Amino acid sequence: MATVQLEVISRELIKPYSQTPPHLRNFNLSYFDQISTPMYIPLVFFYNPCNTTASTSETSNRLKKSLSETLTLYYPFAGKVKDREFIDCNDEGVLFIEAKVKVKLPEILDNPKDEILESLFADNLQWKDTSLSSLLAVQVSYFDCGGMALSVCMAHKIGDAATMVNFVNDWAAKSSNSGKQVAPLLYTPPIFPRGDLPLKPESSHKKVKCISRRFVFDAPKIAALKAIVADRVQKPTRVEVVSGILYKCAISTANANSSGTTRPALFVQNVNLRSRMVPPLPDNYVGNLSWIFPVPMREDSFHSLVVQMKEGLSDFCNTYVKDSRGTDLVMSIKKNMEKVKEMYKSSEVQYMCSGWCRFPIYEADFGWGKPVWVSIGACLDKNVMILMDDRSGDGIEAFVTLEEQHMAAFESDQELLAFAALNPTPIASQV
Repeated sequence: MATVQLEVISRELIKPYSQTPPHLRNFNLSYFDQISTPMYIPLVFFYNPCNTTASTSETSNRLKKSLSETLTLYYPFAGKVKDREFIDCNDEGVLFIEAKVKVKLPEILDNPKDEILESLFADNLQWKDTSLSSLLAVQVSYFDCGGMALSVCMAHKIGDAATMVNFVNDWAAKSSNSGKQVAPLLYTPPIFPRGDLPLKPESSHKKVKCISRRFVFDAPKIAALKAIVADRVQKPTRVEVVSGILYKCAISTANANSSGTTRPALFVQNVNLRSRMVPPLPDNYVGNLSWIFPVPMREDSFHSLVVQMKEGLSDFCNTYVKDSRGTDLVMSIKKNMEKVKEMYKSSEVQYMCSGWCRFPIYEADFGWGKPVWVSIGACLDKNVMILMDDRSGDGIEAFVTLEEQHMAAFESDQELLAFAALNPTPIASQV
């Protein structure tokens, strides 16, 4: 398919429906928010043509009204970053762009390409540095066939992927008048204060030529991966086996590009802490509450890597998370951070894996049905893997970003392709 012709129809700022009270004007960020990477987390939701007679202007007005109502409850999202510790909840609003795309939805779904997806995000902000500026940007793109794409870019400063999915679903509930109670949990002062801990310098994107690829593991292939490790791993999860095979093949690729020399590697997994705490924190907690645990490579066999992942997660939760709350959790995480730093020093290559599985991404019904596909676009940082549920909820879509020189070997790895399909159509054409 040729490049997409996209025409921007309008740009405006959507403000909260009700003004934020003066006593909530300064929102104190938690420790996890303060140290988050200054970048935008992106999601784009694709929808089939509506079974209504609503015009695009009526649909946009519905989205803008419900977004305004939602922002009243998520009031920091419509503010400005004051510094690394506070958000000025000044109700400035969030960017909302309307666009028309000279293409039909099936053409995108039949052969999803990064260069096409990029045009569907507001101002191409996905994964870009936020520069401590706008916190949220939305773009609704209308296709010739009547289908649409709705993209959201949220500053990592105000939340993680779990927060973003909850926000979109709460916005959808307002739009569809579903009757769902929208009650995000915002703590002021923060439940996880930084205390006397110093702030580390903010990380930034490294200027390296990278390529992103999408690999899809369906339910039967995941079951086959589980069967391989069943003799050594009790109840392996989907994320563990998919992460394991990706890690193994990435290591093989890295070693092949170093003249066969085995390079010390480290696999760093991101985990949502909400459900790991005792007692668990509600899913509607707004903000960043995820952290990483390291999995050093002792052996590069698939069995061994999956075992290490399960053991690593168990050790991390029992040692640093399980019985910690508030400042105690912050201090515990600091100890873990020192451990990770030491492991980084002793490894030559590191991979970061973030699992978004089991987040209700496909529940976002704005009044015209649930999305037929959800994507994140191409990532910018090397050696990053992001795992999401597929539409069925049983499979996994893995978005893998590697250096340009490594991706060619990785995407043709026969062991990987025995279990994963490279960028298949997300669904059979339905429009």
